[in-house]
Amino acid sequence: MSQQVVISGVGVWHPKDSITNEELVNSYNAYVDAFNEENKTQIEAGEVNAMPYSSAEFIEKASGIKSRYIYQKEGALDITRMKPKIEPRSDDELSHQAEIAVEAAKLALASAKLDSKDIDAVIVSCAYTQRAYPAIAIEVQEALNIEGFGFDMLVACSAATFGMHRAYEMLCAKNATRVLVINPELVSPQINYADRDSHFIFGDVATATVLEMAETAQSEHVYDVLSTKALTKFSNNIRSNFGYMTRAEDVDPYGPDKLFHQAGRKVFKEVCPLAAAHIEEHLATHGIKPEGVKRWWLHQANINMNTLICKRLLGRDADRTEAPIVLDEFANTASAGSVIAFGLNHEDLVAGDVGVLCSFGAGYSIGSLVIRKR
Repeated sequence: MSQQVVISGVGVWHPKDSITNEELVNSYNAYVDAFNEENKTQIEAGEVNAMPYSSAEFIEKASGIKSRYIYQKEGALDITRMKPKIEPRSDDELSHQAEIAVEAAKLALASAKLDSKDIDAVIVSCAYTQRAYPAIAIEVQEALNIEGFGFDMLVACSAATFGMHRAYEMLCAKNATRVLVINPELVSPQINYADRDSHFIFGDVATATVLEMAETAQSEHVYDVLSTKALTKFSNNIRSNFGYMTRAEDVDPYGPDKLFHQAGRKVFKEVCPLAAAHIEEHLATHGIKPEGVKRWWLHQANINMNTLICKRLLGRDADRTEAPIVLDEFANTASAGSVIAFGLNHEDLVAGDVGVLCSFGAGYSIGSLVIRKR
């Protein structure tokens, strides 16, 4: 067992501010009224489409989301702005994203009963980083006074599991002794708050996990990583086009196509069977049938997706104990969702219980870990 890689710590951090569906809808509908009034003549002439209204009931039915945490609430509900107001920081100050990464890292280290000096590799893996370089991971490494190395990864909503995959491989290769994987999902700046179909989807959060070898683990709740599995299949159905090329293209750098956008129905139809098949194949490599899984920590994008995937695997609906749902409080938090579900719902399992931690999203990308409580 000395060669067994384990998850020994997990941390979940969220901002103090949150936005309910009702708050979000009141702001959005006020924006709709202002837009439709301002463009009344063009709308009546058929030159501009009138914007549709939304409702809290629509949002909850479509997604299961009731609220979301937000890093900076100011500005996000202002119909003359429709985006959070985040103050810029100088190059000498800790960046916003590194700040929340550090908070999650501290929680994960405490969970693993470790100090930062015990870590020798840092992976920051998330949907967006606030700059190209230097890497947020190296900034976090410096802030925590960690010796070793760090790097960033961008794999959209599968970034957390893919980051854990890299940690697993680094430990198996003996390139590191303990790896800190952090998912600082500061996604609110990329939300189009003027789009009815996407303005409610995301929330801000940061999660972190510690992976190490079983022989060094000393925390109360330790999980063997039995194996990892990844799949990517190119699709344009979930996309964000903001990037450094925009400056040279002479286009609006903040246009709707530069923000998060998706073909939601296509995503639902294509990803659900892909994810279910992926998980079933992964479990089969261990001779485990879906009914032998105690806990499903699935990506928290949409409650209807999770319900359908579990039903495909189990042949029935899974209850909230089997497959915890956290998106009602947190909303979609990009790659962090499955880690939040794990972080808040893992201490009750007993030795030998098997669980699946799986994320899926843009790419398409799917990442999973089969884990077992020690």
